[in-house]
Amino acid sequence: MKLEKFVDKELEIGRHSLAHIFAKAIMQKYPQTKLTIGPAIEDGFYYDIDLDKALTPEDFPALEKAMTAIINKGEKFTRKVVSKEEALRLFAGNEYKEEIIRELPENEEVSLYYTGDDFVDLCRGPHVESANKLQAYGFKIHSVNGAYWRGSEKNKMLQRVYVYAFKTKKDLAEHLKMLEEAKKRDNRKLGKELGLFMISPEGPGFPFYLPNGMVVRNELIDYWHDIHRKAGYKEVMTPIMLSRHLWETSGHWDHYKDNMYTTKIDETDYAIKPMNCPGGVLVYKNSPHSYRDLPLRIGELGLVHRHEKSGELGGLMRVRCFTQDDAHIFMTPDQIKDEIKGVVALIDKVYTLFNFSYEIELSTRPENSMGSDEDWERATNALVEALDELGRDYVINEGDGAFYGPKIDFHLKDALGRTWQCGTIQLDFQLPQRFELEYTGEDGEKHRPIMIHRVIYGSIDRFIGILIEHFAGAFPLWLAPEQVRVLSLTDRNNDYAKSIVEELRSHNLRAEGDYRNEKIGYKIREALNMKVPYLIIVGDEEENGKTISIRGRGYENQSGINLSDFVERLLTEVKNKKI
Repeated sequence: MKLEKFVDKELEIGRHSLAHIFAKAIMQKYPQTKLTIGPAIEDGFYYDIDLDKALTPEDFPALEKAMTAIINKGEKFTRKVVSKEEALRLFAGNEYKEEIIRELPENEEVSLYYTGDDFVDLCRGPHVESANKLQAYGFKIHSVNGAYWRGSEKNKMLQRVYVYAFKTKKDLAEHLKMLEEAKKRDNRKLGKELGLFMISPEGPGFPFYLPNGMVVRNELIDYWHDIHRKAGYKEVMTPIMLSRHLWETSGHWDHYKDNMYTTKIDETDYAIKPMNCPGGVLVYKNSPHSYRDLPLRIGELGLVHRHEKSGELGGLMRVRCFTQDDAHIFMTPDQIKDEIKGVVALIDKVYTLFNFSYEIELSTRPENSMGSDEDWERATNALVEALDELGRDYVINEGDGAFYGPKIDFHLKDALGRTWQCGTIQLDFQLPQRFELEYTGEDGEKHRPIMIHRVIYGSIDRFIGILIEHFAGAFPLWLAPEQVRVLSLTDRNNDYAKSIVEELRSHNLRAEGDYRNEKIGYKIREALNMKVPYLIIVGDEEENGKTISIRGRGYENQSGINLSDFVERLLTEVKNKKI
């Protein structure tokens, strides 16, 4: 069922009004400031300013105090409409405002908003009636970063001041508490502490997986292989670099070249693939197909590279090379809805496994699209009908589709309530046309197949980053790099402890032993810090009775346990992928 995309208009208006109050406060403190733009964003607002003085956290309290004074004064927000000429006179000397005004249509009037009688800014509005309507709001200036004017490196670097803003001070406090918890769960922090991955100065944005991280990665890949075999997918691998001609045919050279790494081989332009789909198309085209072969589901764990700006890189969440769990499905028009339903079911299976709730978003035709209006309407209607027949709720995201087709995005919610876009289903009429793909129909004639692009993890690397933060590094048993650690109480128990490790490993359980001559409390703390799910502790009592004592992450403490019973329990937990 189509739902309206929820936007808290009252909060958005409040945040935008606070942005004007911040702008007035900054002008009071630093009159030489040149203001640019200050939009509301997900957790507050930001304002880009041109100011010679570099703002620091020490400046924030004074600015917040000035904002509070303006709010308590209860100044009115008043709209005024003027001509472009009058607006240019009013903002003379501020080249940023002048640029915005000059770009308006020739005869269009300019909307201004006054805060009180002595501060005015360009704005379409709306705003609260008066500043005292914002007295209940909680806000906090939290950071300042560099930002090029209008995002172009050719322009001047400005200061972007970020401010949290919420309807109540309680909401702000809860948000700050969530951020503190997020810091503890940060994938960069835990990735280092738990030996999962590293980023070297020699390769910004190119992650190195360490032994513990490879365990998590391989378990996710094994699970991916298992569910895709059962769902009828065939796996392929395509080259990491292909010629410019391919990318021109696919449309990526025109629509995506700025994000691609390119080189020359034998005087011919090549590009490292940013996406797997053109390679999948060539696999389909390699041999003739009949309607009896369709749907053909081709999966690929493909390593792709995309040029991301250095300032946007962060741990595993934003990298320059990553593995997509791609699949491309080739089908007849009458198979579209069933295939979409099958992919939705597969995505639901995976997200449910990890206890993720999620929301569905249908993204429609963007401005820089290719293809006919008829194809876009047919593709969009197919996605809508599939979701409606499944009875799934979704919201429309106008104009955010891929350049070759509409898409369904899956936004999962983690343990902290944050959302991440991971899975996607993209319906494509364009690439089959551009590559002249064919199949022989039941009528003996040649027909054009329809193509679905889809991912579930999205990027395996980013999905691992999400899982690290979702579980705070305490992975469920089946994913945990080290599943059991065996601790000996004294040196004389080491041989017994080693025999237990051997037994666990014989069942393909990931077990390590700690036989050091250290206090047992110290050994336990170290194991818990490494988020090991289960500890086995053995001393004289356990050795004499041929039993074990166990300690689980969930405050579980048991003694006199039979090892074979415990092994059976672990194997069942792994098999069921218990969370």
